[in-house]
Amino acid sequence: MYAIVEIAGQQFKVAKDQKVYVHRLQVEEGSKVTFDNVLLLDNNGSVTIGAPAIEGASVTAQVLGHLKGDKVIVFKKKRRKGYQKKNGHRQYLSEIQIESIAATGATKSAKTAATPKVEATKTATVDYSAMTVAELREVAKEKGIEEYSSLKKAELIEALTK
Repeated sequence: MYAIVEIAGQQFKVAKDQKVYVHRLQVEEGSKVTFDNVLLLDNNGSVTIGAPAIEGASVTAQVLGHLKGDKVIVFKKKRRKGYQKKNGHRQYLSEIQIESIAATGATKSAKTAATPKVEATKTATVDYSAMTVAELREVAKEKGIEEYSSLKKAELIEALTK
């Protein structure tokens, strides 16, 4: 059984007990992490493809450690111009070990917890300064404000508070 899962913005093909190096995760060493964005699942030949993700599927992993990758040298040169730049970096990585792949039974707790908060702000006094411009334009569209798409954030807040 294997799965293709999105971890820290990249897609990885993972199997049980596999060790994977991913971009640095903001969790402590030894803690468990669950990834809900499973794009494909293969269970002994029966393939399930998500659109874009499979509902209820999850991958559980344990963070083994944080480390830095090999040094990458970036060398730029323009011949016959006297231009040379040498630069480099070491990528911050996390080593994780896949513990289990669950096809069903996972709940997306982050999205369900965020939904009531948005509804609560709509019923109570709304803090427009904490909203993004896209959210402000959505509210302006609902309230029927004309030419909301060309307004800046401060102008949108002023129009909505009237």
